[in-house]
Order: sequence, then C-alpha cells, then structure tokens
Amino acid sequence: MTSNENTEDALIDLANKSDDEVRQLLDELYSEEQRVSYRRRVLHGKIDILRSELVRRLKASREAGQEVITGRDVDKLIDILSTDLRGPSRFDVTIPLEDEMDEDLDA
Repeated sequence: MTSNENTEDALIDLANKSDDEVRQLLDELYSEEQRVSYRRRVLHGKIDILRSELVRRLKASREAGQEVITGRDVDKLIDILSTDLRGPSRFDVTIPLEDEMDEDLDA
C-alpha cells in the first residue's frame, strides 16, 4: 500500500483518529506538498530555459530572413485548439512523486 493510499484511508476514518494521528497525517501531507512544490519549481525553471532558447532561435531565424511560422506550426496549433481540454488529464497523476524526482535527478 502506498503512502497516498494510507493518507486517503486515514481521511475516510478521520473521526476515529487521535490528535497525534491527525498531527502525523498533517505532517505527512505537508511534506508531500513541499516535494510537489519543489518539483513544480524545477519544472518551471526548465520550461523557462527552453522557452528562452526557442525565442532566441526564432529571432535568429527571422533576422536571417527565414519563415518563423511554418505549416507544421499551423497544424500543431489546429491540433491543440481542437482538443477538448475539459476531459480527463492526459497525464498519469498516479505515478509516485518519488519516482519522478529520481528520474529528474538522474537526467
């Protein structure tokens, strides 16, 4: 059973928990939130770096007289706009954060 499953089970039976058990659960959730927040900051940093590089490349292409927007870009935009964003996430949110963080550190 994963830590996430333990947390969800504990929330269901919250009324029968002692004060110490509730405090421990709160501490566990706070620690998880800190890990998620750290992961989000790392991802945003990577996104910022990649966006900056893309902008730099697009500026260089435009200055060299090349097309900045291609048919491929238009096709990608059409695909994005035609996707129903109200549906379920296309990302697997059940992957333990520890596994994702380990993969990032290895990269």
